[in-house]
Amino acid sequence: MSYDPVLLEVIKHALAAIADEMGVVLRKASFSPNIKERRDFSCAVFDSQGRMISQAAHIPVHLGSMPLSVAAAIRECSPLSPGDQVILNDPFRGGTHLPDITLVAPVFIQSPTGLVLFGFVASRAHHADIGGSVSGSMAIAREIYQEGLVIPPVKLFQQGQINQAVMDMILANVRTPRERSGDLWAQIAANRRGNERIQETVDRFTALILQEYMDELIAYSERMTRAFLGKIPKGVYRFTDYLDEDGISNEPVPISVSITVEDDQALVDFSGSSPQVRGSLNAVYAITLSAVYYVFRSLLGQDAPNNAGCLLPIRVIAPPGSVVNAVHPAPVAGGNVETSQRIVDVLLGALAQALPDQVPAASQGTMNNVTIGGWDTRNDLPFTYYETIAGGSGARSHRDGISAIHSHMTNTLNTPIEALEYAYPLRVHRYQVRTGSGGKGLYSGGDGILRSIELLCEAEISLISERRRFPPYGLQGGLPGKCGENSLQRGEQSIPLPAKCTLRAEPGDILHIATPGGGGYGEVIGSSKDPD
Repeated sequence: MSYDPVLLEVIKHALAAIADEMGVVLRKASFSPNIKERRDFSCAVFDSQGRMISQAAHIPVHLGSMPLSVAAAIRECSPLSPGDQVILNDPFRGGTHLPDITLVAPVFIQSPTGLVLFGFVASRAHHADIGGSVSGSMAIAREIYQEGLVIPPVKLFQQGQINQAVMDMILANVRTPRERSGDLWAQIAANRRGNERIQETVDRFTALILQEYMDELIAYSERMTRAFLGKIPKGVYRFTDYLDEDGISNEPVPISVSITVEDDQALVDFSGSSPQVRGSLNAVYAITLSAVYYVFRSLLGQDAPNNAGCLLPIRVIAPPGSVVNAVHPAPVAGGNVETSQRIVDVLLGALAQALPDQVPAASQGTMNNVTIGGWDTRNDLPFTYYETIAGGSGARSHRDGISAIHSHMTNTLNTPIEALEYAYPLRVHRYQVRTGSGGKGLYSGGDGILRSIELLCEAEISLISERRRFPPYGLQGGLPGKCGENSLQRGEQSIPLPAKCTLRAEPGDILHIATPGGGGYGEVIGSSKDPD
């Protein structure tokens, strides 16, 4: 069959717009600052086989893994009916970590023979608390049960009617039920909007044409990916980098990759990486797959559709029981946010050997996760604050890195000071660029951030951060960026904090976070210049 290239482009953007609009609905209807302000959510559209067809430009670590959640919903909750919505967060069934709750809804359309399944829409959002041993559900745990409520694939809605028992069970296990309820209803609304828009798109193009062009979009992305791989010099490219530690042991955690490029395909092999660890730095297979998807799609450098075709020419080996493919009941809260970043670093470090002009030096390599929870005496209600803090991005072959920006597997914004202080019993003392933290080079890495937050009530603080021991690497002679630092100021005393910890804090305590800078690129010859 021949395809009209103009119509293909129109349909590509029409499907992407559906995912975008789902995200707008989710953000505007949500309750929590983490979703409303930071936009820590993702939305995507899938065909009837569960293949991702389009996605919004949301969170990379969510989007590459959501197809496994859709597959789990199909596998464990079929038969599905119009009006159904499946909820899950189980990392061993396509999830990432427990705070990321996914809702999957089937889309049925009318055909001459009756209603038929056309596809799926899905939304995933990071909820600021899902129970567990610490406020914010981002603890350094020893098993997943300590990290929060595990939700297997189950129907939250069945034929348009809510399963109130499931909703009640979830809300009974979290510290902030009103906020969780609001955010879940925002996801429900986002999926309903996606369903409506797909129905309209089918009416516009017909189901047959839309299905044929969806298949062609996947084939088109596969061809573009194969063409890109064909331009990489054949060979085997290896790289190893380290997580600082797992929060329980002080031992570094190696992550190794070997990328074999041959003709128009690639083999990405993580054999040699650490066995899964006792602390919460384990990544499930969905996370590793997301990181691989992100790196190769980013290097593609063309307007290829973001869909399942991008991964078809790439085979991923992640040994079960390793830190990049943990098995139940391993704790995984930090694997989604921290190990994912290091997986990207090793992938880019390996590919830099083949594509030195296209691959940047290491960015900050951490999300600097901060959770603070307690009782807000202003309104006599519990609160949980969660945020990831930006840092420096790596320098490139032609330009300095960017300062104070989220990079790689996170694509969130910050929580504005005004929104933070309005929503929580917290006061921001300092929020500025950490000048000089980027690695020097012909082009310098971007600088990190200094963020200081005072507690106005007694609260529990949890930190999961990285690059406090092993700095972000430079490339081609560029110097590494500075490591990050954590500390707590109590009166005149400054207390150094480890990269991963949970502690009780008092009113008046000030949490200081200094985030890493990015690595430099190229040997220093003169001053760093930007050709633009």
